[in-house]
Amino acid sequence: MVYYTKTRRICMNKYRIEEDCLGQVQVEADKYWKSQTQRSIENFKIGYETMPESMIVSFAILKSACAKANLHFNKITQEQCEQIMKVCKEIEEKKHMDQFPLKVWQTGSGTQTNMNVNEVISMMANERAEKNLCHPNDTVNCSQSSNDTFPAALHIMIAKKILEDLIPELDEIIETFKKLEEENKGIIKIGRTHLQDATPLYFSQELSGYRSMIEHSKNQILNSLNYVYELACGATAVGSGINCPKGFDEIICSILQEHTIIPFRPDPNKFHALTSKDACVFVSGALKALAANCMKIANDIRWLASGPRCGIHEIDIPANEPGSSIMPGKVNPTQCEALTMVAVQVMGNDTAIGIAASQGNFELNVFMPLIAYNMDQSIQLLSDAIHSFNEHCLSGLKANQTEMGKNLHNSLMLVTCLNPVIGYEKAGKASQYAYKNDLTLKQAILELGYLSEEEFDLYVDPKKMINE
Repeated sequence: MVYYTKTRRICMNKYRIEEDCLGQVQVEADKYWKSQTQRSIENFKIGYETMPESMIVSFAILKSACAKANLHFNKITQEQCEQIMKVCKEIEEKKHMDQFPLKVWQTGSGTQTNMNVNEVISMMANERAEKNLCHPNDTVNCSQSSNDTFPAALHIMIAKKILEDLIPELDEIIETFKKLEEENKGIIKIGRTHLQDATPLYFSQELSGYRSMIEHSKNQILNSLNYVYELACGATAVGSGINCPKGFDEIICSILQEHTIIPFRPDPNKFHALTSKDACVFVSGALKALAANCMKIANDIRWLASGPRCGIHEIDIPANEPGSSIMPGKVNPTQCEALTMVAVQVMGNDTAIGIAASQGNFELNVFMPLIAYNMDQSIQLLSDAIHSFNEHCLSGLKANQTEMGKNLHNSLMLVTCLNPVIGYEKAGKASQYAYKNDLTLKQAILELGYLSEEEFDLYVDPKKMINE
């Protein structure tokens, strides 16, 4: 096997020599990258976080579209375009991922990752053509800059990942809540505010609140994507579009629309597209709102399942695994805890993204790899955690009607329905009298002489306290 480069034809030895304007650099012979990738490997030995796979896939989708657009403007040949597209298709299918080793902690424009993609595509295209057909910069990066391709790939990644991974999981958990609402119709339980007893509601109504939270989050995320659909393509170095044919951005977006079925469009202001990452902040904020809702839902469910003997225990959740290394038979709300941890991580990521987006100095934001890494992680974690929570916890949730009934009839807040009958002051006095003397509400009302037993039974009916 042989590799073809612009400068030399090299046999398969352990290493080969690549050259650039800074001199020579040694590269492992079985790698498809060239000097800029290798220099990045050597210069940025920082952490273990590598550029997300989803970004590499999005870059491949973008580079394929750019090749077609460049062919349209006669900037590259038909053969060059075809070879680039073949390689990009394989990368989009998540092949050759070992050829993209670069760390997130690199230059803030993501130049090294863009060049890593350019180098791998050109090398593989040349190998298959058995000639020096493509150059990383002149061919694969034609009409482009790292400054516009990285933010464009970032937006493609966010849109694809949300629409393909997160939204389906939100739809699934919404359906689970709908099913639970139907299964638990007619079950009355005590409500709680401030962690204190409140007035009754149907369990199905409580569940409907959780469903609506997820539905609102879904709509907020989808609405936020409207700004992600705007791409920086055609801006090149500083937004002026140097070395890029007029109309290149429109052709690119048209190709991407056809390929992804996502309504990408050119950012109307290329200077905004390069320096501002407000679209990422907006989407991240919507993801944080989802995380906040997930935190609340998971906490409520683990509180309602607490016990089983010394807690609330109004619901039962699946026992998936032993919960303690020392307490035999203990079962913990592990899925709830996993989801709440993910929620905290997403909130932290949102803070990092917000700070990073504020660093748009002059014509370029230089924190884009960090934004890419955190956006990818937030979407992935939420998708996975919601799936896990839905499958291993929520779908197996059962109402403990015995405990719900006991708590309902022991609650002193049923007195609220007597406000129109005996007045707020007497109702409050009855509630406190019952609490201090360890009486039921009925016993307290009768001892105080506010109502007869028949009158109490007539007015104090939990069903009459709920608007369906």
